[in-house]
Amino acid sequence: MPDHHQHPVLPQTQHFVAHEWVPNHPSLTVLLYQRVVNEGDIASQFEQRFTDNGWPAQWRDGVFDYHHYHSTAHEVLGIAAGSARLLLGGPGGKEFNVRKGDVILLPAGTGHRRLSASDDFLVVGAYALGQEADLCTAAATSEMLARIASLPFPESDPVNGEAHALSEYWQRAEQ
Repeated sequence: MPDHHQHPVLPQTQHFVAHEWVPNHPSLTVLLYQRVVNEGDIASQFEQRFTDNGWPAQWRDGVFDYHHYHSTAHEVLGIAAGSARLLLGGPGGKEFNVRKGDVILLPAGTGHRRLSASDDFLVVGAYALGQEADLCTAAATSEMLARIASLPFPESDPVNGEAHALSEYWQRAEQ
């Protein structure tokens, strides 16, 4: 059911190729949505929005300060408070400044780490329905690479729900 009082928030996209030991995703792009929520209890709003859109909220915390990726889940990060500089794509990747109200959608395999953050930095994390994240800090095996490439994703966008289908940005690889 579309939510009529919210206009879709169109994301910026960034594609990463494999870099050093970080696989990144072979076809899906990172999506960065800016200023999705601006007032009120932002963490609770993100939790509700992600859950309603098929990305059940799992945790509130920060982002690890070392490179890591997930081979078993696509991850969405809602910046509920503060700001941070994140490095996406693994060593030598690209820096992104994120702040309260922003959302980052990371396809499985995407390297990410925190470079710096404000003292009040808080993230709401969620994964695609039915997925649980592993924590990978070393090169992917061929089995992990196959899983990353074939991991399903919900049709519904964690930020926009049905109003702007995720499949407009994420195309399933042809089998």
